[in-house]
Amino acid sequence: MGFADKLRGQFIDIVEFLDDSRDTIVWRFPRQGNEIKNQAQLIVREGQVAVFESEGQIADVFGPGRYTLETQNLPILSTLKGWKYGFNSPFKAEVYFVATRQFTDFKWGTQHPITLRDPEFGMVRLRAFGTYSLQVSDPSALLRQLVGTDSNFRTDEIGEFFRQNVIGHLAPAIASSGIPMLDLAANQQSLSAKLAPALSAELAEFGVTIPRFVIENVSLPPEVEAALDKRTQMGVLGDLDQFTKFQTATAIGDAAKNPGGPGEGMGLGMGMAMGTQMAQAISQANQAPAAPAAPAGPPPLPVTDELWYYSTGNAQAGPVTPEALAQLVGTGQVSRDTLVWKQGLSAWTAAGQVPHLAGLFTAPPPLPPTAATPGA
Repeated sequence: MGFADKLRGQFIDIVEFLDDSRDTIVWRFPRQGNEIKNQAQLIVREGQVAVFESEGQIADVFGPGRYTLETQNLPILSTLKGWKYGFNSPFKAEVYFVATRQFTDFKWGTQHPITLRDPEFGMVRLRAFGTYSLQVSDPSALLRQLVGTDSNFRTDEIGEFFRQNVIGHLAPAIASSGIPMLDLAANQQSLSAKLAPALSAELAEFGVTIPRFVIENVSLPPEVEAALDKRTQMGVLGDLDQFTKFQTATAIGDAAKNPGGPGEGMGLGMGMAMGTQMAQAISQANQAPAAPAAPAGPPPLPVTDELWYYSTGNAQAGPVTPEALAQLVGTGQVSRDTLVWKQGLSAWTAAGQVPHLAGLFTAPPPLPPTAATPGA
């Protein structure tokens, strides 16, 4: 290598930056003591700007394109260096490539619940998370406020700083919106659209903007969600009194169907009776409102609770009143061996063994003989 080749090696001919990291916001061209050659080529690609800095001062800014570095396109740098009549010698300057594309991998989330006053539930605590995109709007302000002399400024260096700004604006935005807690899911897009310009205005001094802000989810603490689930269940069940009666009737019917269990016969009879009563109660509750009460009169006659059930073949019949049961005995449909049951009996019992019914099976004494006709 000759002396001329060594001399050319001290000068930089092409200044460019190919970003393959996807998370680099600012990258400083590595000069390493070399000087930028006069009439060197500067290549700035789409989504980039190149900022020249000399002796700690920001000079010229170049957008996308290919440039030949000379006096006419370096006016500020030429003024700082004192080159009033042009320059032909190499020069030293720091070149920062600033990415102006959108960075879409920023995430945010509430580390602690946000306490808000809800018009329906009173004081509630909410958690929220989502994503947002960041874009450099003023490269010079970004270099002055955040980058400084950092040669490789990446997204992870500012993620926490911007997350705190997002959380600081989220609570006031939700509180001032007046949207009830149960309607937040339906209004997430409108809240996102409201927060994006507010955050952009807040971060303008740092040379960045928030072109897109997304609220992915707004949730409640676990204990509040559990209470809300119970309230939802109550709303689905409706009339709890009718629901309780229905559950009771179902439980009694299931117990009566349990073969071989204690009180099988009693459970079967009570299950049918209670099921009938429950059905009547539910039917009456679903009817139209009752007509105005009639004028006061005597109370209704008492209804006897002595209802009998009897077996016929392998089936159960009844309930019948004691009078109806006596008629069945008289017609022979119920005999001494017929199994009967009523409330108060522990199990089905032969009718002839029930003290209250034993008198129905007592045969009357024979008629006295007819007196002889006189003169026979």
